[in-house]
Amino acid sequence: MKYFLGADLGGTKTHTLVIDETGTVLGFGESGPGNHEVVGFDGMFDAMQMSMEQALNAAGLTKADIAGAGYGVAGFDWPSEYDDMAKTIDRLALSAPYKFVNDAVPGLVAGSEDGWGIVVVSGTGSNCRGWDKEHKREGGVSGHGQLMGENAGASELMFRCMQLVGYAWSKRGPMTKLADVFIEKVGAKDLEDLIEGYTMYEYKIDASFAPLVFQVAEEGDQVARDLIHWAGTELGEMINGVIRQLDFKDLAFDVVMAGSMFEGGPMLIDPMRETTLKFAPKARFVRLDAPPVLGATILGIESAGMQVTKDIRNRMKESIKAIR
Repeated sequence: MKYFLGADLGGTKTHTLVIDETGTVLGFGESGPGNHEVVGFDGMFDAMQMSMEQALNAAGLTKADIAGAGYGVAGFDWPSEYDDMAKTIDRLALSAPYKFVNDAVPGLVAGSEDGWGIVVVSGTGSNCRGWDKEHKREGGVSGHGQLMGENAGASELMFRCMQLVGYAWSKRGPMTKLADVFIEKVGAKDLEDLIEGYTMYEYKIDASFAPLVFQVAEEGDQVARDLIHWAGTELGEMINGVIRQLDFKDLAFDVVMAGSMFEGGPMLIDPMRETTLKFAPKARFVRLDAPPVLGATILGIESAGMQVTKDIRNRMKESIKAIR
């Protein structure tokens, strides 16, 4: 029997799985953030090592038993970071071959029917990555949100939202119920106090406020509805950019949707879908129904030269439910 390892390194946590060659999950480990931009490369190593040891202990295995490993690494955005990433993973002293990719990619591998296509992430931030059928060509955006005009996560939504609330205060734009909701939420005296406190960094209005935007939009506020439509269109344009990079326009492929913003439903998803389908009419939209660490583990299987069958995929999804 062969055994494989996969790890999902994020900005807040690190998850590791150990499975056997049938796809049965044998062990799980969890530790703190593994994004080197947050904790440095030493912190990245510590998070990987801790969660790996937990998963191996739970499985009753050692590092020598692992035949292949896969890693989804938050903060791995540029080829220039490859060597530092590899050196950090090498410190784990696994004798097995391994693959590592940007942390958005395992969501694609886990969520798409055949392990290729495009993944669009809209959570606290946003990202969009694509892989071709052979896993040789990769496309994507920078993953740096507002800085690079990738305005499709909750953080970017709220940045734009507060601009619109500011427009209402200065009479540059229409009044919105968002102002009343935020005044009550932060305990401001009135709209002017809200704007003053926000611009003086006394009132923190961040990604955690995004559900309120959807709530106000559901109640019919046009500013909130237009704002969510804008975010959906932004997501669609990000997807279209990756489609162009990978020449997917005329192909049938999956677009995997990952992240909490999609819980907002059709108001966000419909403009994204419409923007994409106008350009690539064969795209299929699916929600990610498995944790990204499952995709990282699939990469571990592939790194050992094995093919991942649908039976293996299905068994992984079923057996991981007991751990989740």
